[in-house]
Amino acid sequence: MNHHWSLMPVRPVPTARLAAELGVSPLLARCLLNRGLDQPGLAASFLQPRLRHLTDPFRLPNMAAAVDRLFQARENAERLVLFGDFDVDGVTSAALLSEVLQRLGWNVDVYLPHRFEEGFGLSREGVENCLVKFPTRLLLAVDCGSTATATIEWLRQQGVDVVVLDHHQVSNPAPRATALVNPHLLPPTGPDGGEPDSVFRDLCSVGLAFKLAHALVKRGREVGLPAALKLDLRPWLDLVALGTIADLVPLTGENRILATAGLNRLNLAERPGLQALTFVAQTESPVGVSEVAFQLAPRLNAAGRLEDAQAALQLLLAADLATAEPLARELDSRNRERQKIERAIADEVIGAVTAKFNAQTDYVIVEGQLLWHIGVVGIVASRVVRAFHRPTLILGGDGQDWRGSGRSIEGFDLAAALRDCSDLLVRHGGHAMAAGLTLKPEKLDALRDRLNALARSRLKPEQLQPTLRLDGEVTLGELTLERLEELASLGPHGMGNPPAHWMTRRLRHQRPPQRMGKEQQHAKCWVTDGDASLEAIFWNAGESALPADTFDLAFEPQINVFNGRRSVQLKILDWRGARA
Repeated sequence: MNHHWSLMPVRPVPTARLAAELGVSPLLARCLLNRGLDQPGLAASFLQPRLRHLTDPFRLPNMAAAVDRLFQARENAERLVLFGDFDVDGVTSAALLSEVLQRLGWNVDVYLPHRFEEGFGLSREGVENCLVKFPTRLLLAVDCGSTATATIEWLRQQGVDVVVLDHHQVSNPAPRATALVNPHLLPPTGPDGGEPDSVFRDLCSVGLAFKLAHALVKRGREVGLPAALKLDLRPWLDLVALGTIADLVPLTGENRILATAGLNRLNLAERPGLQALTFVAQTESPVGVSEVAFQLAPRLNAAGRLEDAQAALQLLLAADLATAEPLARELDSRNRERQKIERAIADEVIGAVTAKFNAQTDYVIVEGQLLWHIGVVGIVASRVVRAFHRPTLILGGDGQDWRGSGRSIEGFDLAAALRDCSDLLVRHGGHAMAAGLTLKPEKLDALRDRLNALARSRLKPEQLQPTLRLDGEVTLGELTLERLEELASLGPHGMGNPPAHWMTRRLRHQRPPQRMGKEQQHAKCWVTDGDASLEAIFWNAGESALPADTFDLAFEPQINVFNGRRSVQLKILDWRGARA
């Protein structure tokens, strides 16, 4: 571990005031202040996310135009085709909208592109194949389309209207869609001069799908549509939670509300496909962010990574367990195959990068190889980012074009950087922290050089070291079960909303640490500050040195349950020699 420790400043007066106004502990008040929640009303809403706090969906750009065209299709009995994407966000969006639209009386078909044969996004190959299978005059592109200027222009020439519902960055010029519903089109200020519409900016596509469903229901109720009058959208929140957590968007604002309500719905286990998937994945109850991110989402993603995403869609739409169970087992099998392929490529990439890596000059990592499986390059890029803390692009292919995925670090907008390299690329798109691209293999070195030059101008050297943001300094005695239960109200935790992280100075070992695990890869410590003692776990310590003598410890306090007994346990994040 080699983090830069960033300790949030102590603010005793605002902390005491907020704690008193909310009736909470100073520890929780400090965390709220550290998250920018210094007003009691905002802090109270954060601690109690409610669906009634969701913003009117018609405040999204072009939502009214999208609803108008969709209702026109319903009135004229036109076939509506949903063109989705092959990741969890795209598949959950397609599942949600197909079910809701059918309930409301639309004639709906769903087309999911094939990653290897048709490529990323709203590609020309994909839409041509889609129209052969489902001839239509109205296409609803979900989780794609914001940069598909040429494809949408071609569709217009064929007499096909396109509604785009997407959260990826928009090309310049923007596609000439019938309606482009994308939070990136929001003006910098809201209608009253403030930023009320900023709540939409971090929605992923399944969040936007839920907003579209809400808008359709609202319009339907206004015009007296019987199906809309009785439709309750809450049963689809399980899909919203899945896609939102899997797509690694910040769990703040509307995403926090949707993820909280969605996890509650998911734990009701009403959807046969998710019942079957949680059983196959041996997911513990209750299902939270970690279970979705590391057990359910990878299995749903495995379908689109190795073949096509149809099995994942069929699982989510399954009407009963008899249909769902074999699909869940199939996805589990594909996921195991995906893991083997991913490990092999990741080991090769990390070994190659380690052999030549120069921390002073290598600001961006770009690697590509013939026959690297393009279905796993995004996951490999994530592993490389964790290993080197550099924006990373990994590419593979078996033809004239290579396709790849990238992951970034805070402070470097990967999608914007790729736009600055568009003359080297065949296709690209994405958002700040993740992007996809296609290029000719002979352009790989030029792309690496260009991206490194851009990164050197946009990143400071200290941004190339991972930062550990700490909410404050505590004594071990402050970390009671009661306090940790209170701090749990900050969840669900994920991107943009990390759990509370703390530090304690000048700790010592109460007794010698012990190695744990089949390969002794973990370590258990018993630490004391002289007044109180707690158990601490160093997960995946590997061969790393353990703290010795007197040390400072950065950690995440957790409630450990073992044999029915609950106790406070520290998850070690980093340690260093004691400082004054």
